[in-house]
Amino acid sequence: MAEHIVKSFEQELKRLQALITEMGGMVESQVALASRAVIDKDAAAASQAVDADPAVDALEREVEQYVIRLLALRQPLAQDLRHIVAALKITGALERIGDYATNVAKRSLVLDQFALPYTLTGLAHMSRLVQENLKTIIDAIGENDTDKALQVWRSDEVIDEIYNALFRELITYMMEDPRNITPCIHLLFIAKNLERIGDHATNIAELVYYAVRGEPLADIRPKGDSSAYAVVRPPRA
Repeated sequence: MAEHIVKSFEQELKRLQALITEMGGMVESQVALASRAVIDKDAAAASQAVDADPAVDALEREVEQYVIRLLALRQPLAQDLRHIVAALKITGALERIGDYATNVAKRSLVLDQFALPYTLTGLAHMSRLVQENLKTIIDAIGENDTDKALQVWRSDEVIDEIYNALFRELITYMMEDPRNITPCIHLLFIAKNLERIGDHATNIAELVYYAVRGEPLADIRPKGDSSAYAVVRPPRA
């Protein structure tokens, strides 16, 4: 009888991991659609990204209820408890990523109304890096892979540096021509949303590492977002 209970619990833990991986795949698709909406001016992709958000929210609620049930009925200890608690936090981070993707998609529809006098090369590069990190951390969740978690944790600084450059560039465009203000503000929010998606991927990396190893990452997280302190001055006449 005890063996049956243990096997049943193992199946429940695998089910929990499968739910998180499923949610991760949904969010990964949502971010890809939102990015395509901005870079390729794809209104259909924007609509798909926005429409996907309720399903992500519903799956988060399902995971939350599942975790509460496991905690109440199984009273897990040690590594099992870490994995279950981490699962709850990971789904919260994934839900926020979905929200940021939705916001990016909505703002892309506003950008479609403008003929931008500059390229989106930097934003496209940032988007690719964010999507790569998101894919890697979702794989790490499914495989309990701390090496992949560390890879994501260490690569977030590059995304921050690209965001800093975009921040300064877009501020400059707004100072040069007031007609750039509206599209540049939306691009700033889009870039910030992508940067935040990168941050949440890093948060998930820390959770995966702790759940598997039983100890937090010892180092201070690499962080390169200095936009809060940036000063961009107009050129002197």
